[in-house]
Formats: sequence, C-alpha cells, structure tokens
Amino acid sequence: MFYRMRRKKNKDCCQCTQTAADNQVCDMNCQVLTEVGKGCRCRIRGHQSVGAVRQRLLDLGFVPNMEVEMVRCATLGDPLEMRVGDYYVTLRKREAALIEVENI
Repeated sequence: MFYRMRRKKNKDCCQCTQTAADNQVCDMNCQVLTEVGKGCRCRIRGHQSVGAVRQRLLDLGFVPNMEVEMVRCATLGDPLEMRVGDYYVTLRKREAALIEVENI
C-alpha cells in the first residue's frame, strides 16, 4: 500500500501551485516534514498523500495549521518521532516526506 507514495516531481507545494501558475513568487517558507531539524517546531500546510494514507495521517492529527515538534529520529534517519498536540507519533520517512510544513 505504501510503495506507491512519492512526492510530486515539481517543486511547488500544495498551497503555492496557484501562485506558481500565475508566475508569482511564493513568499512562504515551504518544506517537507523530513527537512525539519530535531527540536524544531513547524505548522502543517498540507499533504501530498492520497487515499488511505492521507486519511490515516488526518486521523493521527496531521491536519492543516496543526503545530508539530520534531522530537528525534532513529540512527539511520527512519522512523521520525514527533509531537502532535498532546501525544507523540512515529512516522516512516517516506510518509513524513508527503507532509508540507512551514517553520514557526
């Protein structure tokens, strides 16, 4: 089920696609959750995931405007542990790469 998940090949984030089509520059600090450093806090902007994976991420609390704090990552960088609200969630790196965030 998870083997088909991939980040879009274009560099536009889900929120900036409209402005990129209009030849405007996005002023947001767009990045994916895997690029956030340990101890950093960020706010979720959107998902590139689809289907059951998207629904599961939404059920876990990865909804737009939710604050997330990166707690730690395993030795080889996979999985990642983060705090979402009042609880801790561990995600695979390939799933975290589908979540777009901005620094707070």
